[in-house]
Amino acid sequence: MAAVLGEVSWFCCGSAWGPCSTTGGGACGTCKSGNYQHAWPNASDACYAITRPDKCGINMSRRTCGFRHYTTNLCNGSRVGTTIADCGPQTDLWCGEKTCCGSACGTNRIIDLTPSAYSAIASLSAGLRPCSVDTV
Repeated sequence: MAAVLGEVSWFCCGSAWGPCSTTGGGACGTCKSGNYQHAWPNASDACYAITRPDKCGINMSRRTCGFRHYTTNLCNGSRVGTTIADCGPQTDLWCGEKTCCGSACGTNRIIDLTPSAYSAIASLSAGLRPCSVDTV
């Protein structure tokens, strides 16, 4: 199984949930903060042109709306399965950013989870966690 290593963050989308007010439905039109969903930087040509993970030296597969990834928090081993519902994060804005917990570290934001999904693997107050994302 191929994996991409980096950082996981969270974002709000869709109807109000937890810390989120009502926002748009994301690039796929189905995103909801209370669902187990995520944003992926290579969800389309237009998305990739904005997020540019290649500028950080990251090679990631093209995956489109509804594709399931599994994200593992490298701090505690917790894992969550989510589906693509949006484009993001804008990886090139955080090239070289590094998050660690103990000896586990991740560099560059590679996936944004909805608050519901992020809560399954970490506290929202953590903000960023090193992670691996299974891509096949």
